[in-house]
Amino acid sequence: MNRQPSFVPAAARVLLASLFLISGFGKLAAPAATKAYIVHAGLPLPDVAYLIAVLVEVGLGLALLAGYRTRVAAALMAAFTVATAFAFHMHFADQNQMIHFLKNVAITGGLLQVAAYGAGGFSLDALRLRRTRTH
Repeated sequence: MNRQPSFVPAAARVLLASLFLISGFGKLAAPAATKAYIVHAGLPLPDVAYLIAVLVEVGLGLALLAGYRTRVAAALMAAFTVATAFAFHMHFADQNQMIHFLKNVAITGGLLQVAAYGAGGFSLDALRLRRTRTH
């Protein structure tokens, strides 16, 4: 069995995290528009929802990117992603909304894979594990 770390889990984390980071930085750049969208979707407490979205997309997105506490970060991001699918993309008569809903479901699947199998060898989690084994 090959014990060399694979770049594939790191590449997967980069691809997944990039989506969240771009979205999160977009929310930081336009908070009023984001909150208006939250209100339009009928969600309560737009300020709280905005804060949660930014924390998940930027905070957990960075954790996922670095491979830090990856299983927990990915699991929380998966829950957020499926929740946003149901909160914002349930208008299935609109084909675009159906595509966005299915995209969120697929992203959730990818995040659940990361939650199940971890960050891989090129991550802060792996570095922490290697340091723990040597001490």
